[in-house]
Amino acid sequence: MMKYIRPVLVLIAVAHILSSCTKSETDSIDEEMLPETMGTDYYVHPTMGNDTNSGTSADRAIRTLEKASQIALKPGDRLLLAAGERHIGTLELIGIRGKPDSVITVSAFAPTADKKGEQAHIDAKGEAQGVLIRDCQHIHLRELYITANGYNTENEDLDMRCGVLVTTSAQGHIEDVVLSDMTIRDIFFENPGFVRDPDDVNSANGTGAYGYGIRMISNRATAGIKDVRIEDCHIVNIEHTGIRLTGTAQNISDIVMTENQVQRTGGPGIQMSNTRDAHIVSNEVSYSGSTDDGRKWGRGSGLWTWSASRILIEKNRFLYANGPGDSAGAHIDFNCDNVIMQYNFSAHNAGGFCEILGNTYNCAYRYNISVNDGHRVNGQGGAFQDGKIIWLSGHIGSGSSRKPPMNTYIYNNTIYVRPDIVARFAIEDGTDGLLIANNIFHIVGESGTSENNRMIKKRLDRLFFSNNLFLKAENWPSIFPIEDSQPIFGNVDFETIGGWQIQHYLPRNKALVKGKGIPITRLEGDADGLMLDVIHDIMGEPIGTMPGLGALEVK
Repeated sequence: MMKYIRPVLVLIAVAHILSSCTKSETDSIDEEMLPETMGTDYYVHPTMGNDTNSGTSADRAIRTLEKASQIALKPGDRLLLAAGERHIGTLELIGIRGKPDSVITVSAFAPTADKKGEQAHIDAKGEAQGVLIRDCQHIHLRELYITANGYNTENEDLDMRCGVLVTTSAQGHIEDVVLSDMTIRDIFFENPGFVRDPDDVNSANGTGAYGYGIRMISNRATAGIKDVRIEDCHIVNIEHTGIRLTGTAQNISDIVMTENQVQRTGGPGIQMSNTRDAHIVSNEVSYSGSTDDGRKWGRGSGLWTWSASRILIEKNRFLYANGPGDSAGAHIDFNCDNVIMQYNFSAHNAGGFCEILGNTYNCAYRYNISVNDGHRVNGQGGAFQDGKIIWLSGHIGSGSSRKPPMNTYIYNNTIYVRPDIVARFAIEDGTDGLLIANNIFHIVGESGTSENNRMIKKRLDRLFFSNNLFLKAENWPSIFPIEDSQPIFGNVDFETIGGWQIQHYLPRNKALVKGKGIPITRLEGDADGLMLDVIHDIMGEPIGTMPGLGALEVK
């Protein structure tokens, strides 16, 4: 199970090293900490500055983002925007190249003592984006507050609006871009009062023009984006997707997203297409698919991947995803391989907990906690899909022949469903290689199936379905032609049913779960296995020779 381990381990190592630094060690821009050889500082103040100034001191600041965009920044230079002030327009960073040991920084400075600790506000209303980063290397941005709420004068040439757009030209290359300690909010293409066509939410990604929080786009195979880190950002109230990556032939790679909060997006919270080698860790995504503004799309999983490889998604919280279709806590769309969902807390997501679509290989959900996921009912409130606890589908696009998932691993998850939710399961006929083991299915109410016209009709050839704990025998739908070969039944007696913290799902009935798991091995016929093994549970407790049941090892 160790194929592809190196790229993700490198990302994890980088994340751990950076997270061990204090904020003052990594984020400070105090003058006394920078030797004169670091480069030139340029200051921007939207009311006290003047574009005829040199900009090389706070009292000789330039005035506009347009002028700031014309500065030929060199390695070690810093572009400093006045904190607590409103900078109107867009900042364009094109072809800016620092060095690995001498990065270019865009940040904020406090023009007065009372502004210390505030972010610099970029108001990009009517612009294509608040910040454009094109063909740049070794450039770090932080302490910016970006809004772009509609327009004053409509520009028919625009087809989207972004808080930050990271993109490449035909032969361009982006490397070592960091976005940290930023607030990106109220990003809308349309003006307040606009209401979407209600049918738009039924399309795959929406058909109109939308606003996005952070977008990465590299639409030429000859170009590429690599080594981008998004950390400690607050992305809230976005017309469509909070963070969206769109590559070509997986030319977006080596991505880290950590410690971000993504809230009230009209579409998904985070979405990655044609991306490889990414580590998505310790983020909180809530209320994706929001309908609190008529401009929003109104559908979206907390996170989803498409045509992606070697993606590790761990230690995140996915809460309250909404929408008539999809809208799981986090799901794996078609054409993906080696996508691992582990150590996540998923709760109250309309679409469900585990969703894996077609032409996917060696993907896993393990050591996660799911609380009241999958409450959506087909036909109610415009829904065209049921919510599901587990859904394996062969869908690979409209009009294409179906190709169900291959070599799927679902183990050591803790799943709680309250009594008024029907816990539904759907496994498509033709699913090839499936392991379901060591899970806790604490389903208080009824269970059922969905997608019945495509449901498996006979026992799978490569199936390992064993050693799961059910609250009652009826938790697994009897209509399925597969069933647990060695089921366990009983009440684990959670610490706090319906709670919001991982520890609330510690079993108090320790004898029922401790050491009652079985070791997880490769499925028969799976030459590769999963790209990473696990050595501890969701709370960091070591996993013994004989693991327990569910996501938490009890002492």
